[in-house]
Amino acid sequence: MRPAFSVVFLTTLCGVAQGQLLTLVLIEALARATGTQVPSTFYVVGAAIAVLLGVLGLFASFFHLGHPERAWRAIAMWRTSWLSRECIVLPVFLALTFAYGIAHWFGFGGTLAIGILGAFVSVALFVCTAMIYACLRFLQEWASPLTIANFILLGWASGCTLATACAAWLAPELVAWLAPSACALTIAGGATRIASLMRNARLKPKSTVQSATGIRNAKVEQKSRGFTASAFNTREFFHGQSQRTLQTVKFGFLITAFAVPFVLTGAGAIAQTSTAAVAIAAAFVIQYAGLVAERWFFFADARHPQNIYYQRAS
Repeated sequence: MRPAFSVVFLTTLCGVAQGQLLTLVLIEALARATGTQVPSTFYVVGAAIAVLLGVLGLFASFFHLGHPERAWRAIAMWRTSWLSRECIVLPVFLALTFAYGIAHWFGFGGTLAIGILGAFVSVALFVCTAMIYACLRFLQEWASPLTIANFILLGWASGCTLATACAAWLAPELVAWLAPSACALTIAGGATRIASLMRNARLKPKSTVQSATGIRNAKVEQKSRGFTASAFNTREFFHGQSQRTLQTVKFGFLITAFAVPFVLTGAGAIAQTSTAAVAIAAAFVIQYAGLVAERWFFFADARHPQNIYYQRAS
């Protein structure tokens, strides 16, 4: 498939925002259970960053629309469309995250209740976004429970790394809690992503040149796709990159999204305060860049069945 950077940034930015809120809520719950005092600034800044990232992701999604002025119609098919459900749940998530930050800023009660509700909506948004792709059975690379697991774990891992970076600046005493969690989520996300790569490498197309063309002869060799100019099918369902480029991107995101952040976050957890803040901030920046590459590969790795027919340009 042809990766659209608008969707790449939508899913990665919103994923970080969702993971950030999940982490903030868990930290507040643990802090209350253990009697640990956490500065309210940590929650306010964390929620503000989550809202900002979510809004940026929502803004990026408009570049994928042919008629942005009709975007409101996307919610009309909520009974059957995961995309419509995502369009409904995303604003709810942003509203609850904003309310969570405001409640902490003004010292209102019920912050944990708002946060828990927001956490449930965050998970629901992960599921809605992932199911947009996992429900497409004709794209075998996406039609797997690993797609849902990857969206949740990668988003939560990046959000937890960001929360750890915020804690290194605003609440250093939380780094001892958050850094191991960020490392564990990064490893879990890496494990499920490698599992999906291994699964996809073993997939065999269910269609053949014979079934695509309707020619039942055992020996069919396609010489041309039937025309020389490009068309919608050749633009939207081909990524246009070489196999070498795909391999480079794959190994690149495995290193930058998982290996490097794990090392930097672990190093930051045992370093002095100022050094820890810089190391963990660098871990998040590198991890996010890796996740952009991972999401690009996620789309490029999917082989649309129609490509069997349009596989030859000349």
